[in-house]
Amino acid sequence: MNYRRDKNGRELSILGYGCMRFKRSGGRIDLDRAEKQVMTAYKGGVNYFDTAYIYPGSEAALGQIVEKNDIREKINIATKLPHYLIHSEGDFDRYFDEQLSRLRTDYIDYYLMHMLTDAATWERLKALGAERWIEEKKRTGQIRQVGFSYHGGTENFMKLVDAYDWDFCMIQYNYMDENSQAGVRGLKYANLRGLPVMIMEPLRGGRLANLPGSAEKIIKNYDKKMTPVQWALKWLWNQPEVTCVLSGMNTDDAVEENVKTASGSFAGELSEDDLNMLKDVVKEINSKMKVGCTGCGYCQPCPKNVDIPGCFAAYNRRFSDGWFTSLKEYFMCTALRHDSSAASNCVACGKCAQHCPQGIDIPSELKNVKSKLEGPAYKLAAKAVKLFRTY
Repeated sequence: MNYRRDKNGRELSILGYGCMRFKRSGGRIDLDRAEKQVMTAYKGGVNYFDTAYIYPGSEAALGQIVEKNDIREKINIATKLPHYLIHSEGDFDRYFDEQLSRLRTDYIDYYLMHMLTDAATWERLKALGAERWIEEKKRTGQIRQVGFSYHGGTENFMKLVDAYDWDFCMIQYNYMDENSQAGVRGLKYANLRGLPVMIMEPLRGGRLANLPGSAEKIIKNYDKKMTPVQWALKWLWNQPEVTCVLSGMNTDDAVEENVKTASGSFAGELSEDDLNMLKDVVKEINSKMKVGCTGCGYCQPCPKNVDIPGCFAAYNRRFSDGWFTSLKEYFMCTALRHDSSAASNCVACGKCAQHCPQGIDIPSELKNVKSKLEGPAYKLAAKAVKLFRTY
């Protein structure tokens, strides 16, 4: 494993474990599987594990695994304060103490203000006593380093960087988002101010792992033979400003392959030809994609049970991989479920759009999904499934 240093000189593995996507069985996290994968990553040198208060069951699962295997002092735990639930000074301790209990620890190595949107939001937290609270927690050692996670544009990101003496930050960043979100300009800005930058969505919600056929062909025909995932990760680690890249690994193969890739990746490794090849991939993807959904899940749960990320993933495949592939994926993620999660369930309440980091007009786009994918063939098949279940 390769390592890069944080603001205080501590070594962090360049590959971090994102614990949001632990596999589930019967609605619960499959703890045995999660433990196996976490420990495989740990033995491979991963020492940064990221979770959050609002990831269902994630903090508790990580806490159990870490305690059972007695590795707390050997790893770094990052979790996030749900600042949008903070309404009084007492709420800081209430949520923080609950997180310590879930994680079975008495301190957090890297504590983030979760999805901080702008400097005005930080000012609201300051008015509730956030600065005093953080200083006290750092004084007692309960919080070792404090930062924020961010989805949004570059200008607001840079204002947030300057709004407080942060220890680190986390942004969405990948070769599709080089000039969107905080982007490369935001990455370099944070680095110039001494902030380690953790990366989320390196595969853009899995889109860069499962490329449209025409984009994947560009990679397959290139002289250097690597998988789409390897290219996406190496593009990030090629940049010295990137400290740690989070991957939501939930298969044994993904853990082993990503650990191996991280162990052989270095800043400045990619050539100009390599980077130009990836730019061609971006052009090809952009020519096919209709909705810029990353599958982050912040729009969920929908009060009408719409699987919004699943709907958009299938919809985008309609234009990249063809009608049949798209319809099959859409049918599996909506009609085959016990309760339909189709786009047609949407009543345009708008709650999802308020939480979308990409600024997607979700209700309007769901109308497009319904129009393109819920034709006669889909309706007939969905009706057949319902009838089958009654017998």
